[in-house]
Amino acid sequence: MPLKTPIVAIVGRTNVGKSSLYNAVLNRREAIVAREAGTTRDSLMAKAYWRDHEFWLVDTAGLKDPKDEFEFTIQEQIYQAAESANVIIVMVEADVPINDDDRKLVDIALKSKKSVILVINKIDKAKKSDIDHYTKVGITSYVLTSVTQGRGIEELLDKIVLQKPKQAARSTETSDIKLAIIGRPNVGKSYLFNSLAKKQQAIVSERAGTTRDINRANVKYHGKNFELMDTAGMRRAGKIELGVERFSVLRTISAIEQSDVCILIMDHGELNVGLDLKLAGLIKEAGKGLILAVSKWDILEDKDAYTRDHLAASIASNFDFVPWAPLIFVSSVTGQNVTKIFDIALDIYKNRAKRIATSELNKWLVDAVSHHTPAGLKNRNPKLNYITQETDNPTPAFKIFGSNTRYIHFSYRRYLEKRFRYSYEFSGTPVEFWFIEKHIGHKHGSSPTKDD
Repeated sequence: MPLKTPIVAIVGRTNVGKSSLYNAVLNRREAIVAREAGTTRDSLMAKAYWRDHEFWLVDTAGLKDPKDEFEFTIQEQIYQAAESANVIIVMVEADVPINDDDRKLVDIALKSKKSVILVINKIDKAKKSDIDHYTKVGITSYVLTSVTQGRGIEELLDKIVLQKPKQAARSTETSDIKLAIIGRPNVGKSYLFNSLAKKQQAIVSERAGTTRDINRANVKYHGKNFELMDTAGMRRAGKIELGVERFSVLRTISAIEQSDVCILIMDHGELNVGLDLKLAGLIKEAGKGLILAVSKWDILEDKDAYTRDHLAASIASNFDFVPWAPLIFVSSVTGQNVTKIFDIALDIYKNRAKRIATSELNKWLVDAVSHHTPAGLKNRNPKLNYITQETDNPTPAFKIFGSNTRYIHFSYRRYLEKRFRYSYEFSGTPVEFWFIEKHIGHKHGSSPTKDD
């Protein structure tokens, strides 16, 4: 199975330049973040791209509410990063002597057995003798940077993409489908987790967790093994309480990356909030299957088919960037539609594994182009020659080879996807089209989640 997208966390003392580094990485010419509707970029996390590689970047400084005087200790930063991140960037100031906090950071980072990169920032203000102290702390991979001057950023990016996430240890029971329950706190996420686990009365194994962990349970349904994952939940900006919940974003991204299908739980009394949209965007960016679930349906009084249809229309309007995601109304108390989640997840899993013959795909492409020819720019009209399916990608992905593909407008990509979904059943999962110039040996071409 392909490795998950790496999670890269930046940790360090206050004012060493963590947020500046975060912004510098994301603003490099190639390390860009999608601007497509439903994708995510804020002061906390974003998906970045560099030299045909992608990774999640998390700034631990962004986890602090500016109205809150509480500052996470370095130990809390590094412990959480060591738990959920694949690559840890330890950031220090070259012009400030090494201290006990720096040594603790380095020690915990190295003991985590994760990939560690030392970033020695502000080298423009330091002497060589000051820098030499940091190169001897025990982290063999280090980069000298001056973030404000843009020095060392590309070297750091090269080091990041060389790191490969390590395979998680396999359980004794093989899980065919990994199902992550994602959502804000208090929306009924844990209730649904327990209901899904107990509904079938066929729990293979269950490992209880703490508020710091991803809770897991294995369930067998219709001959398939499901691994259920329940996270602590993400709070809205300004609502994050003191303590470990501030780092729930790392666990949430980790659970998404480990999953095949995500269930996004939303409270029926508080729908279409910004964080729910952000979470859907994260799941889409990760290329995972998605089920939208409205919880606590039993609490709503005087509900009928009209109420459900009215809410469904409102949700569809706000989540129009994932029109392929099925919507379900559930109650963990009464058990309404709980079992149906397994059925939907099975269908999505099958869709994600679907393979289409190249001859059939090319017939579809000819028909699509004949019906609507792509327009170009500067008298350079794109020409689409043939299409193949990528076989080693967990998300359904298709490579379209042609010429002048860089001039294909985003609206034409949407047209192709809409027509493609009309012809083939891929509900519940993103579908990626990679446009590749015939003369360029580029594996993935340009993704619809990146700017050209």
